[in-house]
Amino acid sequence: MREIRFATIAVLAFAALTWSGGQPWAKTPKLPPTAPLPAPSEAAPAKPQTPAAPPAEAPVPAPRPAEAPGTDKAEPPTVAPAPPEKPELPPDAQDKAAEPEKPKLKPDPRSDETAADTLPAGEIACRMRLQALGVAFENRKAEHDAAIGCSMPYPVAVKKLDTAGLSPDAEMNCAMAEAAARFLADVVEPAARVELGSGLKSVEQASAFVCRPRHNGQKLSEHAFGNALDISAFVLDDGTRIEIGPAPPEKQAKFLARVRQAACGPFKTVLGPGSDADHARHFHLDLEPRRNGGTFCQ
Repeated sequence: MREIRFATIAVLAFAALTWSGGQPWAKTPKLPPTAPLPAPSEAAPAKPQTPAAPPAEAPVPAPRPAEAPGTDKAEPPTVAPAPPEKPELPPDAQDKAAEPEKPKLKPDPRSDETAADTLPAGEIACRMRLQALGVAFENRKAEHDAAIGCSMPYPVAVKKLDTAGLSPDAEMNCAMAEAAARFLADVVEPAARVELGSGLKSVEQASAFVCRPRHNGQKLSEHAFGNALDISAFVLDDGTRIEIGPAPPEKQAKFLARVRQAACGPFKTVLGPGSDADHARHFHLDLEPRRNGGTFCQ
């Protein structure tokens, strides 16, 4: 039985060989060895890219003409220079710089002693009114006498009051000058035309600023403050001179009485002939403040 099995197996093996093409054993062809893969850390070479087409050439500017020798100019800096640093001011100067600058007043063209921009606002306003009235004046230095007590901080020397001249020049404070100018324009000039038929040409003064006490010696005179004016005569356009005295001619007496009466109000003190011996030949006019705005007229 064993021999029969081996024979059968041999027949089957021979048949298999005949079916496979007659080759004893079909061997699988060996493949060539595969190249090892690169390590993960190694980057694969980049693929070459096709170069882009070159851009169109830009027009080349024409060269600048050569400059004459010695005319080479320095090239401007590429970066703007930094502005110079401001010097640091001391604290007191910084405070002054921070304050707004005060406008300066235009100096009075008639000033010769006192600069107009050093005057208080009230004094400047007063001088502007004098100019509007046509008063000719000059600023003068302050008058002070501590021993006696006289004081006139901002005096003016008046040469003309309104259209009427003043002889000689009178030094007084600005308020007194303004009151006198208005009095001549509003009272004396119209009265002269009505009573005497002629306009006023000039005024003669006997005293303005004088550093002295009153005649009784009890207190300082208003003259010591430039706050008074003594008028001794009026001169008319026709040349008539009207002196102030105890017994003037009738027409002149009427004119003087009218002027004297009208002065009580604009001036706080009015004295003249008949008041006392000291005022027998002039009108004394002053602006001494009195209670409740009262006046003293004799």
